[in-house]
Amino acid sequence: MEAGWEFEVGGEAPVIEAVWPGFVDLRRTPNRASDLAETAHLPALAEALKKLNAAASPVWTSKCDVWQNLEPDAFDPDELDAPPGCAVHAMGCYIDLLPRSGQRWPIPDAAATFCKSLCDLLHTVPLQCCRLDFVIRRAFLTPDLMDLGITAYLTSCGESSAVAERTLQAALEALTDVLCNHSTLQ
Repeated sequence: MEAGWEFEVGGEAPVIEAVWPGFVDLRRTPNRASDLAETAHLPALAEALKKLNAAASPVWTSKCDVWQNLEPDAFDPDELDAPPGCAVHAMGCYIDLLPRSGQRWPIPDAAATFCKSLCDLLHTVPLQCCRLDFVIRRAFLTPDLMDLGITAYLTSCGESSAVAERTLQAALEALTDVLCNHSTLQ
């Protein structure tokens, strides 16, 4: 599986708002993941959100979205390791990931090390036609508490919309497996 990471922490770079109007705390009510509008477009997202917000997870989520029918210029088939003819349809999603209390990333190097470890593990997953990019950002955990967070962008493609969705589902499963089942990350 293709994976990479980068920093976007300076100046006018986007920030993660951990608690925003309409926020549903899936740590307290994980079954509400299926009620989120975004999961109607990608049911596998609901399962991923439940796992990422479970007590054993090193992270929790604050926001997500899904994009269907991505335009061809919105992604590079080579970056998704897509064979010829497999980049006709594409979709993507993002999930804002925040560290559990006690496991904060107090300095950028800690977040970078976390992302590097994730990428190393994801590179071993035999999955084509998808990519996962981690973007390290400033995150407001409360209006007065800033930390670092990570936005995970997943993109997939396929010869049909159904194949692109199945590939995105597999990418979500790989992300949750790596985050929740590898003690070296926690």
